[in-house]
Amino acid sequence: MSRRIVLSWFVLPWFVMFLFGPLVTSCLASEDPLLEPGAVPSGEVRLANRYVVTLRAQLMGETPAVRVLRAEKVIGDLLHDGENLHVSVDPLHDSRLVMISGHRALIITPGDLGPDDESVALVAERTAENLRQVIQATEQSRNLRYMLRAGGYTVAATLLLLLAIRLVRWARQRMLALLLPFMRQKTSKLKVENAYIIDTSLVFPILRRCISLLCWLLILLCLYEWLGFVLRQFPYTRPWGDGLNSYLSALLGYCLEATVNALPGLALVVIIFGIAKGCVALLRTLLMRLAIPGTIPWLTNETLAPTNRLISLAIWLFALAMAYPYLPGAETEAFKGLSVLVGLMVSLGASNVVGQAAAGLILTYSGTIKRGEYVKVGDNEGTVIEMGIFTTRIMTGLGETLTIPNTLITSSVTRNYSRIIQGSGYIVDTTVTIGYDTPWRQVEALLLEACRRTEGILREPEPKVFQVSLSDFYPEYRLVAQAVPSEPRSRAQLMSMLLANIQDVFNEYGVQIMSPHYIADPADAKLVSKANWYAAPAQAPQTGQPTPPPEA
Repeated sequence: MSRRIVLSWFVLPWFVMFLFGPLVTSCLASEDPLLEPGAVPSGEVRLANRYVVTLRAQLMGETPAVRVLRAEKVIGDLLHDGENLHVSVDPLHDSRLVMISGHRALIITPGDLGPDDESVALVAERTAENLRQVIQATEQSRNLRYMLRAGGYTVAATLLLLLAIRLVRWARQRMLALLLPFMRQKTSKLKVENAYIIDTSLVFPILRRCISLLCWLLILLCLYEWLGFVLRQFPYTRPWGDGLNSYLSALLGYCLEATVNALPGLALVVIIFGIAKGCVALLRTLLMRLAIPGTIPWLTNETLAPTNRLISLAIWLFALAMAYPYLPGAETEAFKGLSVLVGLMVSLGASNVVGQAAAGLILTYSGTIKRGEYVKVGDNEGTVIEMGIFTTRIMTGLGETLTIPNTLITSSVTRNYSRIIQGSGYIVDTTVTIGYDTPWRQVEALLLEACRRTEGILREPEPKVFQVSLSDFYPEYRLVAQAVPSEPRSRAQLMSMLLANIQDVFNEYGVQIMSPHYIADPADAKLVSKANWYAAPAQAPQTGQPTPPPEA
């Protein structure tokens, strides 16, 4: 270690003393209560950087400020010229006379009592004790041997401080070196199949910062203790060192007292949350038993999970309300203000959220739609792949995923293509309009033939054709069939194949599709001849198609 470093650490306490001495003195000085209008300001007697007494009353025409100057002058002269000084207190009517080796130092009168002082005698004895400390400090500051020993203690404390800092830094490096292998060993066991639950590369930087912060706190604590120890070695700075030590002791005592006082409340909080956890587990088991088909009609496998979550949420909210008064700091104004702020934010911003959640619960318990069903909400249709508390997601036939708010589903007409079928699957339907000159029996047969040619449409139950309207120029036919759910084909693809087959069948048998508007018979029949079915760029299929009848 270089001499410059040793010298700097030796000079540092003196530099701190002269730089921050007035500030620390003003902070450690006792403050008088607020003066009433017309009252005489009090004055403090301070010697050798130590508080002696506060004078508040006038005495024989002298103000407290003049009394303070006179007392400091008399005591200073006695400290400068005298040796082996001793302090005594003599009664003087209702006052007390503080003497130093037979010389009057100052007089304590009833008017000098502060709001917390009990009697003149006690103030005088406390003043005498403070003067004894001033005399002792003055004698020690004149003792060369004592000052050299204080300097030696300062150097030893500085060396110990440097050693402690090096030990803390070494411990930090050692912990970081052992932490990464230890984390990899532990996190390698926490995985689901091939996916790790905890990513070491994300957690390690956080732990490294926490360890660094802990090390810096230890270094600052060592610096604090070192500064207080060094200041206590020298008579002039000893009050500052005692003040630092008292502040740290008071802070630790306050933290310890607050911790001890909070333990009963924390124990009650733990008990309340433990009871809540047990109730949640008990009700979960009970709900699983009640979800057996035939027990409770509305409690099914679909409603079991949301019911369990709602009841658990209600129990935990009740437990939080019961435990709230026992939380540390619950009665403080800051905690109350934070609670009001959170409640205001929730009340202002949760109206839409509450509506969405209520709509989600309505959909869940009413059974309007279920996962896996094919539905149409407004202009959007697809298979329900997820039902949440706020939104519902459907997969369209084009491979798109639509996220629909639950309030939109409850406020609009929802068409369910999977609810009325036998077993699982969905309904396919389409509408065509054919002129009155075509027999309706032939139209029904052509539509059923198109269904038979479409792969993925069930034969049982049989497709059905309904005449839904007799318009001015044509009747309207609606084809309804059930799709095979096991086919890896979306409803949009199946509908495309069905419509294509309908066009082919009607062309084969020379029947015109008069959609969407039919006003008069055209000069030529609007048919596609078989020779033009696969005009470029269309290509004929490789597999054979059913042989159509000869053209009319």
